[in-house]
Amino acid sequence: MKADQRVRRAIAALKAGRPLRIEGGAASQIDALAILPVETATAELLELLDPEGKAPLLLSGARAAALSLSNARDAADPALPVLVERCAWLDSGSALALADPGQDMARAPIGPLQPIPLPDEALARSALELAKAAGLLPALWLLDPATEAAMIDAGELAGLEAEVTLMARARLPLEDMPDTQIVAFRSPDGEEHVALLIGAFAGQPPLVRLHSECLTGDVFGSLKCDCGPQLRAALQLIATAGGGVLLYLRQEGRGIGLANKLRAYALQDRGLDTVEANQRLGFADDERDYAHAAAMLRALGIERVRLLTNNIAKVEGLEAAGIEVVERVSHHMPANPHNADYLAVKRAKSGHLG
Repeated sequence: MKADQRVRRAIAALKAGRPLRIEGGAASQIDALAILPVETATAELLELLDPEGKAPLLLSGARAAALSLSNARDAADPALPVLVERCAWLDSGSALALADPGQDMARAPIGPLQPIPLPDEALARSALELAKAAGLLPALWLLDPATEAAMIDAGELAGLEAEVTLMARARLPLEDMPDTQIVAFRSPDGEEHVALLIGAFAGQPPLVRLHSECLTGDVFGSLKCDCGPQLRAALQLIATAGGGVLLYLRQEGRGIGLANKLRAYALQDRGLDTVEANQRLGFADDERDYAHAAAMLRALGIERVRLLTNNIAKVEGLEAAGIEVVERVSHHMPANPHNADYLAVKRAKSGHLG
């Protein structure tokens, strides 16, 4: 089985609430880490795989900080995973209540919680990254390493981000647009991204927009963000420029997935801004990377671009992956009463340019 197939199988196992073994390499402190997702595994399966109730709980450092654990030595760095000792009251239901910040303001106080040393920091990071790739809350039970489960080597998780496979292409007539093709790519985690090739750019660096999927804004016209207007305006700007490329990337909610984005929305309704909400969920304020975007451009024979963005991270991400950004073209949308604070936070906390 190829490495990308094993990655997809590992992600599918976590989505289905099944255990997974991540095997370490020569640099690892232990041979393997066996994990079980808190969000999707049933209480019955946890009891079957951990009958003595000893499995500790692995959380992201950001979520541990939100739970006020950062005063403990083993949880002091929010950039590092945190392992919480198992105790009698920490069962499947209470672990989910800890992992889901939507319950923070409704549940009774839970505790005490005791952070303990990680068996292997690198494998713990890999485990949490797989949970995030599956669109799950970054919370996992650590089972006995000998647990029978689907297996993946930690080394297979490195270096796969930049790989994409061109799956299909076809003409796509669009209203009031020049001739357009749509090209579908598949990444190792099984996500399918698309490129719209609009018009012709005659060998010149094309105008390119990297657009992260936003169901609420792109499809339903949500006023909480500026994604829908940005998408429609980008298509028109590319057409006016004579041609270019729009990459539609499956990175919903800045890479945290649809369900987690809606959890973040609920936290914003309670007064948190978009960055604070993502962090309280246990994620970074932006989990996206642009290696897939760079690989898609290279597959299309594009090495130099004019980038339509206000987000300097997109410029840096493409350039780090070997795509030359010859010009940044600003892309501003008018604010409305529902997204004015969101846009201000993007400028103040996420480095978006004015």
